[in-house]
Amino acid sequence: MIWGLLALAGIWAGIQNAVAGGGSFITLPALIFTGLDARVANITSTVALSVGQVTTGWGGRKAVQGVPGMPVWVMLAISIAGGLVGAQLILLTPTRVFADMVPWLILAATALFAWGSFGPKPKEPRAPLAPLLSGVGLFLSSIYGGYFGGGNGIILVTVLTAAGLAIRAASATKNVLAAIINVAALGLFLFSPEVVWLKAVVLGAGAMLGGAIGNMVLNRINEKLLRITIVLIGVVLSIVLFLR
Repeated sequence: MIWGLLALAGIWAGIQNAVAGGGSFITLPALIFTGLDARVANITSTVALSVGQVTTGWGGRKAVQGVPGMPVWVMLAISIAGGLVGAQLILLTPTRVFADMVPWLILAATALFAWGSFGPKPKEPRAPLAPLLSGVGLFLSSIYGGYFGGGNGIILVTVLTAAGLAIRAASATKNVLAAIINVAALGLFLFSPEVVWLKAVVLGAGAMLGGAIGNMVLNRINEKLLRITIVLIGVVLSIVLFLR
């Protein structure tokens, strides 16, 4: 039953990521339900979903753009550094401390997802951020991505548009940077005993299948309804974890 649950959770998360994002809102609680503590579940979820994120980033690599005063290679370097810092931080965070943080992290990620889905869309700023501020924003977002990651795509788009990218270019660049952040975190997690590999493989295989399904039915799914469902799941999950 556990393995079937993980496979279904992976498929759902893959479809969700392909259509609207927020797949970790499904994989994290599924792993916790199977008996993993919150920190191990988060690390295992990151590993499981990394392949799909890399595939998405690779597919849009030609649309990546640098921001004013910061070429692409610098942005990639900052993303790698931030992802490594975030991954190292979660490995150093005591299990009990992270468990106490998870409800707040999920609530914040849900709020970010809701804002990105239903709030006003970011516009090109009249005066882009200075390169130093853009770099700091990207670095902090990369740390968050390596540490937890829920809603990080919205943070990245916000940073990139504030730095001077148009929204379409920011969205494509965000996918590549998010993939790089996860690869950096994965590089540390590969050598960590915190990863439950069998569950990660089952979950990841389901997510890859779900991603393929999501791409095929992309125009047949009510994206708004899916986004509302994701927000509701995040709110309910936050409440349940707070009550625990």
